[in-house]
Amino acid sequence: MEPPKMNPVVEPLSWMLGTWLSDPPGVGTFPTLQPFQYLEEVHISHVGQPMLNFSFNSFHPDTHKPMHRECGFIRLKPDTNKVAFVSAQNTGVVEVEEGEVNGHELCISSHSISRISFAKEPHVEQITRKFRLNSEGKLEQTVSMATTTQPMTQHLHVTYKKVTP
Repeated sequence: MEPPKMNPVVEPLSWMLGTWLSDPPGVGTFPTLQPFQYLEEVHISHVGQPMLNFSFNSFHPDTHKPMHRECGFIRLKPDTNKVAFVSAQNTGVVEVEEGEVNGHELCISSHSISRISFAKEPHVEQITRKFRLNSEGKLEQTVSMATTTQPMTQHLHVTYKKVTP
């Protein structure tokens, strides 16, 4: 079977497509956590629809045990640079982030966040993400968040190298 043609609506995000691996390990920090590192594998693909599909799977750098997981969709409003990022996470959080793509940079922030009734506290109240393709062709992601006990603070930074188109 022939791979589907990319829907032209998502062309502005085509630089994100592929399988990416963290290189070096990602770094996490937050006032209520001990600093940590993680490995992450990212798959961003399309099936011809006007959206991209994604999955982020992180692992402990020493034990390779699974850590954070999330999957979802990235949609563009046709004929604009407006983007919606819809994500479900293994922590019981579901979120919609919205923002804009400009060239090889995508900046989004939380529009709505929901969680399961027994989600661990403190609860995340706000998230921002920035994805950018750097001059070396690597994908970078920076995530900041605010919780019920902490103001907006950078939480994660990771650089990925592309391993498959």
